[in-house]
Amino acid sequence: MRLATVRTDKGTRAVRVEDEEIVDLGVSDVGELLRGPDWAQAATADGPRSPAADVEFASLVTAPGKIICVGLNYRTHILEMGRDLPTYPTLFAKYPEALIGAHDDIALPAESQAVDWEAELGVVIGRSVRHADEASAAAAIAGFTVVNDVTMRDWQYRTTQWLQGKTFEATTPVGPVLVTPDDLEGGVRPALSMSCEVDGERVQHANTDDLVFDPVALVTYISSVLTLNPGDIIATGTPGGVGHARKPPRYLSDGASLVTEIAGLGRLVNVVRAVAAR
Repeated sequence: MRLATVRTDKGTRAVRVEDEEIVDLGVSDVGELLRGPDWAQAATADGPRSPAADVEFASLVTAPGKIICVGLNYRTHILEMGRDLPTYPTLFAKYPEALIGAHDDIALPAESQAVDWEAELGVVIGRSVRHADEASAAAAIAGFTVVNDVTMRDWQYRTTQWLQGKTFEATTPVGPVLVTPDDLEGGVRPALSMSCEVDGERVQHANTDDLVFDPVALVTYISSVLTLNPGDIIATGTPGGVGHARKPPRYLSDGASLVTEIAGLGRLVNVVRAVAAR
């Protein structure tokens, strides 16, 4: 099953995507759907139908309670950098103001001179979970989506804490859809090809089965710290190929095209647009 949040002339709506049609599910976004008493059943309901062509995607969850991100989580990339595999996940956060839709422009802030790309698999939580074991962690995963954790590297490395470089407003596309595990190879541990292109050049390519901490392990670990709730998003980390690691470094500029794709989940297509200093 494929779910999305789309913009209409009456605000955002959660929809089910069926081939050439979308079905209105009667709530404002996927987050509200997931917070319902039986979201999986509600998501199969019939409702007003309209053509899927030319829909405008909002961020998949418009106001998640938590956006938890993971660093250093692709095995091949870690080893090629000469580092040891981590014992525990590296966690940081974003705030909802950072999120944009699958085809929205990415804000290029005047304050940063080092804006980088990071293609990532996103995990969307479908039920509240705390102190999860493997089974309850798996059951808490509603599905998966595509994220690009666009990062201001000069702000990220101003201090030893990364958050300020990770949550600039209107920089992080999420979507276009949530795909439930039953529709994916690997289920709650999906094995999906992932890529990122900048101006038509492929700069990242990996498979999500190369994650050191897979989605179930991440839900288990994070839920030992705090309760994960429906609509929360986990961005699981990026593989090699980011601009900051290149020699010389390469960053996004005004007008750049950024395409982030995960097989079976869809693609984000975003243009980078400069924002004037204030």
